[in-house]
Amino acid sequence: GSPRLPTAVNITWSSINFKTILRWEPKPSDYFYTVEILGQTSNTQRKCILTTETECDVTDVLRNVRETYTAHILSVTSSRMDNFEQPPYAISEKFTPYNQTILGKPEIQNYTQKDSKMSIVFKDPLTPYMFPNGSFQSIRDIFKNDLEYKLYYWKDQSSGKKDATTKSNKFEINVENTKNYCFYIQGAIPSRRENRAGQESMVLCTSIGRNILDEYGTEVFIIIAVVAIAVLTLAIVLPVILCKRKRAKHAREKQPLNGA
Repeated sequence: GSPRLPTAVNITWSSINFKTILRWEPKPSDYFYTVEILGQTSNTQRKCILTTETECDVTDVLRNVRETYTAHILSVTSSRMDNFEQPPYAISEKFTPYNQTILGKPEIQNYTQKDSKMSIVFKDPLTPYMFPNGSFQSIRDIFKNDLEYKLYYWKDQSSGKKDATTKSNKFEINVENTKNYCFYIQGAIPSRRENRAGQESMVLCTSIGRNILDEYGTEVFIIIAVVAIAVLTLAIVLPVILCKRKRAKHAREKQPLNGA
């Protein structure tokens, strides 16, 4: 028979917010790969048929996110796939999207620090899966009550972290009203055995001065600045003018004496 084709190695599942990519090695030379996804209850589905790539987006065949899947990566020649001989293939590890997809970064929409209260509002990451009306499902739509968020916060320039937990999209915490605070948020699924904590949001810091601006408006500060500059200018210029006038008056008083 024909020489046996090489099979895939180093097969990995990479999944964030339920977008799932299967990757493997090596690059094929004179053959192709075809991916078969096998579920516990669903029919086998083929993806990336006769590809020369070493990755395959399998998101759309993993819609039943609580099901456990296995991938068979077939090594095939360009001749018909439906011949009687089973092509050589490699088997991936099992993958359950609900338990193993990584939670992506939450998006912080708004944050304020007023007196001793800090408020943070954020959005759930979206998944590639859609509702019948065409809008994307968020991770909350899928995980529901299993999803929570952790807030880590600390005084600016300090290393002592505190944390808080919420099941909503908002944090309200007590802070020292004279200190600026830095923080980040990450999603979590406490019921999981692994991959409990998601990706961290960007780190942001409050600015008490900026929040005063937010509260009273920039116009007030512009007026104050203009008045301050005017007062300062007057304080510098006025003594100079008075001094010059005094000298001029003194010079005029002396002139007749010099002319005599």
